[in-house]
Amino acid sequence: MLTFINSPASRTANLPFSQAVRMGDVVYLSGAIGNAPGKMELVPGGIDAESRQMMQNIESVLKEAGLGFEHVFKAVVYLADMAEWGAFNKVYTPHFKAGRFPARTAIGAHQLILGARVEMECWADGSGR
Repeated sequence: MLTFINSPASRTANLPFSQAVRMGDVVYLSGAIGNAPGKMELVPGGIDAESRQMMQNIESVLKEAGLGFEHVFKAVVYLADMAEWGAFNKVYTPHFKAGRFPARTAIGAHQLILGARVEMECWADGSGR
């Protein structure tokens, strides 16, 4: 059985995709960027600000699914500039307990939606909601 999950802010944006889909015990989150909730514009401030907003956006989708970052077991990060990998990690790592980081892939991307510096998709364990 599939369950389609969207945060309240995304519902107002009327996007052509779901922010997440639960299938069985796994919740698959679509790629998130550092846009202001419900708006098609990035927050100003570059990689740091975009990463912070992106993590907040992901957190709101996880919350909508009854989950948190502790349930994330896989992440794929797309960076417009791989030189910003370290700056992204400074924002990313505090969201997870030490030693309990998800499996992760980082990919250099030529172009991201809205000119974003970073995008991340992830998978979460929904069995223990």
